[in-house]
Amino acid sequence: MRKAIIFFITVVLLACQVAAQNLPRVKMQTSLGEIIVEIDTINAPVTAKNFLKHVKSNTYENACFYRVVRMDNQPNNDVKIEVIQGGMYTEPRFETIKPIAHETTETTGLKHLDGTLSMARMEPGTASTEFFICVGNQPELDFGGKRNPDGQGFAAFGQVISGMDVVRKIQQQKDEQQTLVEKVNIKQMQVQ
Repeated sequence: MRKAIIFFITVVLLACQVAAQNLPRVKMQTSLGEIIVEIDTINAPVTAKNFLKHVKSNTYENACFYRVVRMDNQPNNDVKIEVIQGGMYTEPRFETIKPIAHETTETTGLKHLDGTLSMARMEPGTASTEFFICVGNQPELDFGGKRNPDGQGFAAFGQVISGMDVVRKIQQQKDEQQTLVEKVNIKQMQVQ
């Protein structure tokens, strides 16, 4: 019996490792370099599917990174975070895209760690195309965090696996009240 239990646990662990290795990746080629993110379709299926759908259908054509949040540019926020934000920015189609259900970090088990890819939103259930990447660990963006008064946090759904140097370079670009003076173009987003 003991051997059967050990065998079962081993099989489950190996299956989890294989599943994790087969997660889709998206390459973002920016004007400042390449960022590769792994998309967690297992733990955050709704958010991951939405993002991949937009990448595959070329929704992100002409997308850019347009917002940077650092410790020095959020003087009126009691709860400070560090992220870069990208997506459609002011494209007219941004407002016409149907939002998705909010997957909290309490539900997915994911956390806003250094390099986490997550969805930007206003109210829960309003995320559609805009996303951000964490610079450093950002627990106040998780469920129960204090960055948003509703306490629902943001929907983490991926992780940078290559290009955090580019993320940090983007975050250091010149901004005016968190909006980049010169947007960082995302020349191409492609599922690998």
